[in-house]
Order: sequence, then C-alpha cells, then structure tokens
Amino acid sequence: MTSNPIDYLREVVGHANCLTDEVDVAHYATDYRKVYCSTAMAVVRPASTLEVSEVVRYCYASGIAVVPQGGNTSLHGGAVPALDRTHLPCIILSLSRLNNIFSIDPVDDCMLVGSGVTLAAAREAADGARRLFPLRIGSEGSCQIGGNLSTNAGGTSVLRYGSMRDLVLGLEVVLPTGQIWRGLRALRKDNTGYDLKQLFIGSEGTLGIITAAMLKLFPKPRTTCAALVATASPDTSLALLKLLKERLGHDVTAFELISRPALTLVQDYLGDEEPLFDASHDWYVLIEAISSSEQADAEETFHQALVEGFDNNLLVDALLGTSEASIQRFWKLREEISDAQTKAGGSVRCDISVPLSAIPDFINKATNQVLGINNSIRMVVYGHMGDGNVHFNPLRPNEVDAQDFLSAHGEKITTIVDSVAISLEGSISAEHGVGVTKRDELLKVKDEVELETAWRIKQALDPKYLMNPGKVLPQISTCQINLL
Repeated sequence: MTSNPIDYLREVVGHANCLTDEVDVAHYATDYRKVYCSTAMAVVRPASTLEVSEVVRYCYASGIAVVPQGGNTSLHGGAVPALDRTHLPCIILSLSRLNNIFSIDPVDDCMLVGSGVTLAAAREAADGARRLFPLRIGSEGSCQIGGNLSTNAGGTSVLRYGSMRDLVLGLEVVLPTGQIWRGLRALRKDNTGYDLKQLFIGSEGTLGIITAAMLKLFPKPRTTCAALVATASPDTSLALLKLLKERLGHDVTAFELISRPALTLVQDYLGDEEPLFDASHDWYVLIEAISSSEQADAEETFHQALVEGFDNNLLVDALLGTSEASIQRFWKLREEISDAQTKAGGSVRCDISVPLSAIPDFINKATNQVLGINNSIRMVVYGHMGDGNVHFNPLRPNEVDAQDFLSAHGEKITTIVDSVAISLEGSISAEHGVGVTKRDELLKVKDEVELETAWRIKQALDPKYLMNPGKVLPQISTCQINLL
C-alpha cells in the first residue's frame, strides 16, 4: 500500500475520479447558496459500494475526515467541509457515480436504487413501471436519493405519503470503519429489534454513508385535480384545509401556502407575465388531489369542495387546473420560489414547523417582528401547510444590497423566526436538515439528555469523529470530544 493518500485513493477509484485540481475541488467544496466556500485535499468519486468501503476504510485508518456529498443542494452547508470544527485533512466523497437503478418490483411495490440516483431519475423510472415514487421537491433534477435520505426530505406530498422516513424499506450503508451493512430488505413488517436504517436517515452522513436504498412505490393515481386559489389569510387557508380533508380525505396530496411577495418574486424570475387572477391577493394556496376514481367523478367532487369553501368565505377566487399544462404551470410557480430567492440574493432562509393549528399565529407574530426591523422587507413565505412546514424567508428590500442586508439583519431575523417557532412548540428545521447553519442552535432547543444520547450514538459508530465532522451535533460541556 502506498503511503501517499492521493496515490492510494487513485488506485481505488481511478485517476480521473480522484480530483485534486484547485478549481475542480472548489466546485465541490462550495455549497449551493455559495455561503460556505471550503476546501479539501481531494474529491473522490467511487463507482460502487465496494469502492466506497475501501476509500472509507483507508480514511479511517489514516485519520482522514470524509464529507459525503450527493447533489450538493443543502441549504445549510451540510455537504461541504465545515472548517470551523475540524483540523483534520479531509476528502469530499461524491456519490454521484452510484447512479444505478437496479430493479423495480411492481408486485412488492419497491425499487432498489443507488444513492447517487437523482430524484427525477427515480421518479421517471417508477413512472415507466406504472408506479409512483411520491417524493417531490424543487431540486429533483439535481438532488440525489442519498441526500434526500440523509436529510429526511419531505417535499410537497408529505400530506399524503410522508417524508423519506416513510418512503424507504431498507438501506445499504458503509460504516465509518469501512464495514458494509446490507439492510436492503423489501419487508413492510420486520419486528426483530432496532430499526437501524432510521439511525442513518436524517443523520446527514455523520454516522455512515448510504450507498443504496430500497424505496417504496405506490400505484399511480388515475386522476389528478389541481387548483390555485386566492384566500384572505393563513387563518382562512387553515380552515379551507380542514374542509378539504373532511370532503376529500386522503386524496388531498398537497396544500401549498404562498404569500403574495413570494408569487410576485417567482413570476418575475420566470418571466411569467400572464395574470393569474383579475386582482392580486395577499395569500394563495396550490391544492392538489389525486384519486382512483374516473376523471369526471374526481373533478366533480373536487369542484364541489372548492365551491363549499367559496360559500363559506374560505377562498375568494380559484383558478382550476383544466389541463396538464396549466397544472404544470402552477407547480413551476411553486417549485421555482427557492431558485428565485437565490437569484435575487439576500434571503434569510428559515425552515420551521409548528402544529397545524399554530401556523396562522406563527406567521402573524414572526411577520410583525421582522417588519419591525424594516417594513420594506419582502415577506417571502410559502410551504407545506398540510404538514405544518413553513419556509419563512424574509427577503431584502429591493434597494438594499444583499450582503449588506444579511450581514446587518440575517442573524437577528433567524433568531426572531426560530424563537417564535419554539414558543409555539415547533422545530427550527422541518426538512432542510441541520448542517452547519443550525448546528449550534440545537443547544437552545434540545435538552441535555437528548444531546448526550445523540453524542453517545455518534461516538459508538464514529469514535474517531471522521464522518462529516462539524455537522448536526453541537459541542456540549458534559460530553467533551477530544478531537473537537
């Protein structure tokens, strides 16, 4: 075995897949929002689980930190090195070449995929087998299944199908020592002790590296109904959701709340100049319902529910998705809000969740406090109202420089928003994970017993603290880690 780490890693993955050029490394070491610009000794791109295992085994023996990376779409710096918390040499381990779709089983309704498969490719493969993989998020063309699992991604269909914790049957994981745990079972019921896969889902690569997953599939719906409705307030939106769940049951797949500034921003970004409604409104909701009924019957039930909502003053206008093109337009407006903010610059990204009943109170309190800083701040608020997840992202006033706004107000706004969420028994991260951005905030929201227990799990699996160091876990006084 060569004593030079780069030479050895090149022997494992091939010269072309061990990148050391400064420009190449910088591409992988810079996060999606270009907030975290880091560095690494190399970017290693294995093509199989065995190669991942060998790379990790070598790094474990050599004291080299490993930062797993999927599509690098993390909003909290979770997929690039955290230089503030490790003095160790590190590599970025890109899983993008683990992109095989190994099998699709329409009887067991499951699909075996590599962790580097993009979400869009997984959804397309399922569709080709007349099945549905329901996770749907705006970055589906670039985010990868491994990353979706590592952050327990939710998306716009959680209301019916749940998050990634609910959508996976089994995992294959390379442990920090290089050992491979092959837990790729397709069982719906397995009551034989600890459910190990749940340890790795949501752990952001700090306990091991997911290399493959057995995903749940579902029958494709026969019909899809959608509408973009205008509503007076979050309170009326919540009442409308309650009505729709009573009338349509589990057919309600998505209920996406969108503020007027958010819709204006994304229409400008997309150059979508066609008016949606005759007048502008303060709040909008994108509603989707799927059904196994005939199209005409499903549409009649859907429309009747909307009419009842109108008669009860829960909505003031509605634009029906009368064609696939119109439904796609609705979803494009919703899914491009994130990129529209990135393009605009100066957005404070807060991803919180509160109980459904507390959503109106949260939005009103947080909005009032943020506008108290500057009443020209654009209140870009949107999210999955059906599961209590709100993306509350105040955006700089038009006339203010993005960096100046973030430097002056970013931390204060985050503190305001998170404090309001916590006061309402909520969470400061609903689906974007913790990464670096939210890491130390956990000291405010997690009790000591919970953090100690998390650290004990980390130490048991990763005693050398080499797996994505500096992410997820804050340092606590009662659990000192020598390598920190």
